[in-house]
Amino acid sequence: MSEYTTLEKIRLQKIEELRAEGFDPYPTRAERTHTSTQIIAEYESAEAAAATPDSTLEVKATLAGRIRASRAMGKVSFAHIEDRDGKIQLFFRVNELGKDRVDFFNKMLDLGDFIQASGVMFRTKTGEITLHVHDFKLLAKSVTPLPADKDVTQEDGTVVRYAALESAEIRARQRYADLAVNPDVRETFRKRATLIKALRTFLDEHDFLEVETPILQPLYGGAAARPFVTHHNELDQDMYLRISFELYLKRLLVGNMERVYEIGRDFRNEGVSFKHNPEFTQLEFYWAYADYLQVMELTEQMVAYAAEKVAGSTKITFGEHELEFKPPWKRVEMRAGILEVSGIDIAEHKTAEDLLKAIRAKHGNKSPDPKSTRGKMIDFLLGEFLEPTLIQPTFLYNYPRDISPLAKSMPGSSHCGALRRLRGWL
Repeated sequence: MSEYTTLEKIRLQKIEELRAEGFDPYPTRAERTHTSTQIIAEYESAEAAAATPDSTLEVKATLAGRIRASRAMGKVSFAHIEDRDGKIQLFFRVNELGKDRVDFFNKMLDLGDFIQASGVMFRTKTGEITLHVHDFKLLAKSVTPLPADKDVTQEDGTVVRYAALESAEIRARQRYADLAVNPDVRETFRKRATLIKALRTFLDEHDFLEVETPILQPLYGGAAARPFVTHHNELDQDMYLRISFELYLKRLLVGNMERVYEIGRDFRNEGVSFKHNPEFTQLEFYWAYADYLQVMELTEQMVAYAAEKVAGSTKITFGEHELEFKPPWKRVEMRAGILEVSGIDIAEHKTAEDLLKAIRAKHGNKSPDPKSTRGKMIDFLLGEFLEPTLIQPTFLYNYPRDISPLAKSMPGSSHCGALRRLRGWL
């Protein structure tokens, strides 16, 4: 374990001093009546009511959160605490708390500590809704300080947050710190939860049944991927973390469960990129007595519904693009799409060797692995030429059979599978 920093040693010393004086730096119980957003809304409602004659304004609250800012000003002190909803100001005064308690707050508590504060709400001369503290207690003493952040108000009134925690690697490895100092990251987590809830609601309302299939499997399948291998000691048997739900969900169709879905984790022991993570959350659904055209319609309806629930609109801004998820979406047949962007008609090249020659003739050294199958070469054309053009939500269909082994064949064709995935910003 690394050595404590000087600041951490000071905080550890404070913990010992607190215990020596009979204070528990990590009490087992907290009490809170409101979050910051809730009490601000309640106070504003009370203010509106107090505008009428003979009205009295007294809104009491007990708040809890992490200290994010603190400043002492003689007999008074101000602080901001942050909870799940945001920040709110606290006001400490010697008149109500006594000098010893205000000194205790200023000297023994630090940025990052969690506290509970009770009192009466009021609005300061600058217009900020604030809790006038009549009592407070320490809930958890921090040892390692969080990276500092600073909000700067621009001339146009917008607020820009400057955070010390900007390293992408540290933010990924220390997600808790990223969440603590970056409210936009917390909002992303909330939106993800809303998204999954919306997908469940949509499928439930369309008579699909949510199920759970095994994560540990004696045989893996449902996708072309390398699995993670583990060992079951009691059975003395190697097991595999699933790479897909597909085979087990299809067994449920065999068991006469006509509409099923699962949202869960899959695991693939392969490389890492912006398109691929070794473990990821996936939604798969299966629908008996429906073809891939009906699945297209259901999927675009489901995604549009989820967009409305998460963002309030089917129009979503992503980078420099405005994406429209309102049905119907664009449909692109793979052969026609590849021909348009690459100038190669895959139907005219029946073998891998012939297709490789065509790719090299058209695009020089920009060609796939010569040992690839014909299907893999078509997938290369897709990734290199067609996929970058698919900005708006798009259905791409009629994949090659050898990269879609579990899909039904197109009528009259032994080479093409049916719909296998969506392309675009999905």
